[in-house]
Amino acid sequence: MQRFFFTIGVSLLVLLAQTTVVPHLAIGTIVPDLLLIWIVYLGISRGHVSAMTAGFFLGLLMDILAGDDGMLGLSSLTKTAAGFLAGYTFNENKVVQILSGYQFLLILAAASLVHDLLYFLIFLQGADLAWNEALVRYGLPTTLYTLAAALIPLFVFARRHRT
Repeated sequence: MQRFFFTIGVSLLVLLAQTTVVPHLAIGTIVPDLLLIWIVYLGISRGHVSAMTAGFFLGLLMDILAGDDGMLGLSSLTKTAAGFLAGYTFNENKVVQILSGYQFLLILAAASLVHDLLYFLIFLQGADLAWNEALVRYGLPTTLYTLAAALIPLFVFARRHRT
């Protein structure tokens, strides 16, 4: 039960940081996705059910709090799909190894690209901008910025769990 409340507390702190602090770290219109980093962490450390549940509720809260796109539920869908993907990398015996190594960044990159691809496929229906152009123009830079932001928790986790 303590783990459950800890997860909710950290999730709310990450959501607060994503909606208040992260917009000030924007490079043009590109911002890192701290929620996605947290969802991938949950997927790797606890499995796909925890990651999908967190992805759904955090995505819904994100849409409610900062839904500039007018598509309520789109972030829930995309973050749930990213949590599903990340959750399939769960291996109880290799959690520390994955979270403290390059595998975490690879899983995060794959989840971020799936997240962005799904988002642009739905969001850009009927728009002049093609989904593949949006993925190159916005999705890849967002993924790279998210990976750069993920280096901080990666190094902290690796240092804490050194053998």
